[in-house]
Amino acid sequence: MAERPARTALSVVDDDVPRRLRAERERRGISLRELARRLDISPSAISQIETGRARPSVATLWAIVTELGMSLDDLFAPEADAVRLPVVTAEHREAIQLATGVRWERLTANADPDVDFIWVMYEVGGSSSPDDGFIRHAGREYGLVLSGRLEVTVGFERSVLGPGDSISFDSTTPHRLRNAGDEPVTGVWVVVGRRSDPRTET
Repeated sequence: MAERPARTALSVVDDDVPRRLRAERERRGISLRELARRLDISPSAISQIETGRARPSVATLWAIVTELGMSLDDLFAPEADAVRLPVVTAEHREAIQLATGVRWERLTANADPDVDFIWVMYEVGGSSSPDDGFIRHAGREYGLVLSGRLEVTVGFERSVLGPGDSISFDSTTPHRLRNAGDEPVTGVWVVVGRRSDPRTET
């Protein structure tokens, strides 16, 4: 199998994501301690995420952006004066490296308020949330596995997807995704309706 092109080091990983999270929290007038209280996370953990000293897990990032009324695409959004073509080449996708062995790369050239369209990778042992926790949020998810074996648990139902397998489910149902094999999992994931969360309206 041919190796995937090396990824360019992107500022969104180390700078833009923490900055955008902090800016949105401050714009909404939510103190760091108040956000920590709402999410049942320590203030120091949120501070480390906002300053780029620590990477959140998928579950923690979902919780933060949902509480702040953001979409994942807001984290990737270019500056307002940036000029972008609609084509995104494999070596220039913007990326977020998360804790628990998960990486997201945006497949749209510009922010889309209605859809999160991302290439995902789950490293061996990688999971959407630590300690077998579940996540839930507004929207509906559509996923296609390209390589590896991905275990998807939605509510009380569990399935293991292999290359070419796809799935769709309501994101408001508690769910967990994890690598169930001994090689990295790659896939394409789409989340629609994230903006239907009432917290995104303000």
